[in-house]
Amino acid sequence: MLPMTQEDDGDLDGLVRRRIRALRVAQGWSLEELAARARLSQSTLSRIETGRRRLALDQLVTLARALDTSLDQLVETAVDDVVSHPSVDAAHGQLSWLLKAQPGVSVVRQRMTNPPPDNPSRMRAHPGREWLVVLSGTATLLLGNRRLRLETNQAAEFPTMLPHAIGAEGGPCEILGIFDRDARRGHQRGEAGTDRPPRRSPSLTVPCASGSGSGRPLADAGNGRAVGARPA
Repeated sequence: MLPMTQEDDGDLDGLVRRRIRALRVAQGWSLEELAARARLSQSTLSRIETGRRRLALDQLVTLARALDTSLDQLVETAVDDVVSHPSVDAAHGQLSWLLKAQPGVSVVRQRMTNPPPDNPSRMRAHPGREWLVVLSGTATLLLGNRRLRLETNQAAEFPTMLPHAIGAEGGPCEILGIFDRDARRGHQRGEAGTDRPPRRSPSLTVPCASGSGSGRPLADAGNGRAVGARPA
């Protein structure tokens, strides 16, 4: 069992109790509702949240299940290195971050000035899935035999087995992309194996399924259909 709380905010006991309450509130449940789901009495749950009852392992397992989480997540204490620093790829104009909680997933921010390639043979296709949002400017996405215009705050997602490429339109643009492990490897192989003269500025191939700044989903991610983007 974990000891009774009365400790400071860094104490695991207090952290778990606050987390239980926060997860309950996030679900919009009353004490009575969560107690019923966890098969505990309402008074027992109240005392658990307020620190007036010891935390027993069997109760934590039951509460984690009722809150649709795991015991490991409920008692997670890893808060070291909250701030992560990017790796810099100056040759391709990229900043990259790895997501620690999602091994293999990376976030890439890139500034582009070149349009996408004119030659379809320079479009890439590889296993994986990609997602991007245009932070500033306008981008042109080549996806299969389509040419799509993505403006600031529009997002895109698609399976990367579709031939794809992206570049700037009408001036520099900046994009933020999220790559799964396979998609990132596909791009790294493409960048390493590309045989071309020194680059003025990269035209990186990235993801797509269109959205808007309002956050309304606008894409069929299964086939890469970009609903909000306009044909270029």
